[in-house]
Amino acid sequence: MSKGLGRGFGALLSEATQGDEVKIVPLSAVEPNPDQPRKAFDQEALEELAASIKEQGVLQPLLVESWASGYRIVAGERRWRAAQLAGLDEVPVLVRSFTEESRMEIALIENIQRADLKPMEEARAYRNLMEAFNLTQDDVAKKVGKQRSTVANALRLLKLPDIMQGAIDLGTLTPGHARAILSVTLPEGQKTLFQAIVTEGLSVREAEERAQRLNAGSAPVAKAVTAAPVRRMPEIAELEQRFIERLGTKVIIKGDAKKGKIEISYHSADDLDRLYEVLGGGES
Repeated sequence: MSKGLGRGFGALLSEATQGDEVKIVPLSAVEPNPDQPRKAFDQEALEELAASIKEQGVLQPLLVESWASGYRIVAGERRWRAAQLAGLDEVPVLVRSFTEESRMEIALIENIQRADLKPMEEARAYRNLMEAFNLTQDDVAKKVGKQRSTVANALRLLKLPDIMQGAIDLGTLTPGHARAILSVTLPEGQKTLFQAIVTEGLSVREAEERAQRLNAGSAPVAKAVTAAPVRRMPEIAELEQRFIERLGTKVIIKGDAKKGKIEISYHSADDLDRLYEVLGGGES
């Protein structure tokens, strides 16, 4: 267990469960928490946990509270999901009542300590805590055992447009790239830098240098070419740019108004699935 997270998940869990008894309840009676900070779960890691559960069972009870006709998870959604994959009918739980603040705090800290949240998930979780309970950045930092600067840097990501936040979620844009974008004064300059990062594959250092030039009002230095550039129809160039903005990745149109081909870049299996959905692949 991490020693750098304030009270820590272990302390919160101990306070929440002291004196309670473990109950065995139907898996179908347990539902996930819609306010869970983590929105995406690594399938391979879940399958590994499911394999372990098949052999040894669920070794640590889920922390839940009574909800409607069953129970709602406060901590332990990964175990619940893995138990489903393992084909279990029942799971062990600890039933307890929570304040709204302690419920959110436990869910956030469990995720931060046991497996890193994606940057945008962490930022949104901090914001939710602040807005729900009128907390300052200092308050949140103390609750989760982080430096205030860490919380502040995470929250800055929420200033990015949705398309850039989505690129961070997908891993095509790193927090380092995002900080370079946010350092650009003008929104149009931020957009220009984002497009350059996506289409040219700029490193964080290169993005920071490009940001400095944008703030200084100078145009980005063009890459050297060995041959004269081919003159392109403005309509094709404009359409290419619209593809980039719509898909959030590098797109190249080769050809003219009559015929040609489109090259769309992807950076992971998840990114490929996302593009499939964006292009209408999920429609029946």
